[in-house]
Amino acid sequence: MSPARESQHFLQIHIDVARNATDDFNPFHDPVRWRNIRNNPFDGPIALGFQLEGLIADGLEEFRAANGELELIQRERLHYSNFEFRFVGAVRPGQLLTLTIKPSRFRPGEEAVLSNRVSLYADGKLVLTGYKRESRTPCCEQGQGISLPNNLEQLPDRMFVENEELFLKRKFINTDGAKNFLCACLVEQWKYIDELAEKVRIPEMFPCSLISCSLLERAWAQGHDFERQPLVYQSHALSIDRRVLDDVRSNNVLHLLNRPLCVEGPASSYEVYGVVGADALLFAGRIDLLALGE
Repeated sequence: MSPARESQHFLQIHIDVARNATDDFNPFHDPVRWRNIRNNPFDGPIALGFQLEGLIADGLEEFRAANGELELIQRERLHYSNFEFRFVGAVRPGQLLTLTIKPSRFRPGEEAVLSNRVSLYADGKLVLTGYKRESRTPCCEQGQGISLPNNLEQLPDRMFVENEELFLKRKFINTDGAKNFLCACLVEQWKYIDELAEKVRIPEMFPCSLISCSLLERAWAQGHDFERQPLVYQSHALSIDRRVLDDVRSNNVLHLLNRPLCVEGPASSYEVYGVVGADALLFAGRIDLLALGE
């Protein structure tokens, strides 16, 4: 088991930078509006879910490099980066963060997979747990055989399509947003983006972090009251195509699509997609939400 970054913690400024970089306007992260949330179980603002995952993703990349696994990923053509996380708590500013990564397991063959179990603790209490997998095909069932809307690039931003089920939010992947996101995740930005070294590598979790904005925009368009009907993440399952990510350049258009899978009581699930340009599927996944204060 490998602990990492045991001395790190978020300040409110990190949370503010993360929500600004991703256009996340959920009041749970706001230093003032969190007080307006009905039956708020958290005594203050909390870190963003994708902010935690950005920290974890970088820790996993360091783990891969330290254990010689980046070469294995290339050799075995493990093009997909898969995250499967369950949220069991929240992170407050000032809490001590500890990331643990269990030893890797590699399954060779046609369906080769390299996997690790990971856990994130805040002040010694578990807040997030799950798996990171590298694979030849996406582990997440969403996105396999998806039919994209016609003329995706010509559709208006913040639009419902396909009988009002599929919602489109258009964003741009840019280096300044990626750098701010990295800083908010307590990650040294030069590891990914360094203009003097002519290095620009968009971190995997940054485009995915824009999912929050797309889901919030959908709910806002439907008249959702975020203070009286608060929502938190329950789980994330995402498959990212690194081949598409490697071709991403600053100011590339990212089309974020989401569609409800099911709504049962206080829980709801959405399938989510990120499409670069007209038809390059960057990521696909499932997001499970939990309503609080009903």
